Amino acid sequence: MLIGTMAARLLAFLSLFAVSAACAQTAPTPRSAFLDGLQISIANSIGAQDKTVTQSEEDNFMSRVPVHSEKHNVDRIGWLRAAVLGANDGIVSTASLIVGVAAAAAKPTDILITGIAGLVAGAMSMAAGEYVSVSSQSDTELADLARETKELADTPEFEREELAQIYVKRGVDQELAVKVADQLMAFDALGAHARDELGISEITTARPIQAALTSAATFAVGAAMPLAMVVVSPTAVLIPVVSVASLGFLALLGAVGAKAGGADMMRATARVTFWGALAMTATAIIGKLFGAVV
Repeated sequence: MLIGTMAARLLAFLSLFAVSAACAQTAPTPRSAFLDGLQISIANSIGAQDKTVTQSEEDNFMSRVPVHSEKHNVDRIGWLRAAVLGANDGIVSTASLIVGVAAAAAKPTDILITGIAGLVAGAMSMAAGEYVSVSSQSDTELADLARETKELADTPEFEREELAQIYVKRGVDQELAVKVADQLMAFDALGAHARDELGISEITTARPIQAALTSAATFAVGAAMPLAMVVVSPTAVLIPVVSVASLGFLALLGAVGAKAGGADMMRATARVTFWGALAMTATAIIGKLFGAVV
């Protein structure tokens, strides 16, 4: 299509040049009106063809543009953070507790009871801690939104200029930034300022109940894994079995968390297994030294 357009333009130009050269050798007065008409006709013809080609190319391009809804990994950040934290804490704390108590030469039944108590207490602690901490974040967000609402009502012009300057700092032209700020504030002033000035969006909004339930549930699941090893392991090899199995569970957790978040699996796996091994080693040493339940 592009080659055809260029050929048409070249042919029109050569035709115009040839006619002009021929007319220059004859009387100009009778031919001038004809040449003017010819030039206008050729120009209109080329313009019409350009318009047709441009529209055709645009339609062809738009037909190839995929229409789809995008799913980003960051959409999972709220529950994924709480899930990884809960499961990791459940595995590490319970396995460390079991290893520490076993190193103090406790009975298998005492080790199991200690692990179950750690599971229940840890799950409740995680739920309460997540709810309180995330609620504090939510209270702060609501306070900032209330303040922004008042400022929008009291000084709308200042807030409009403030929003425009945010876009200017991001590389938008001053005139265009003002237009964007005007349109966004006309549509949803508080939403625009919450997103671009305060950094509060649908993805990052605090959800205390979701965080609490997710952390408690994943902690219980994580803690149940080393507890299961206590049930199936002989007493003589309980410490190495629980330790190795827990490190395997941590590696699996790191890989699954990284896969869900689109991160590097090797790095995440190494990170969680390193800190888990360090925690279990520390509690085993303490239990061995003091010879008591820790």
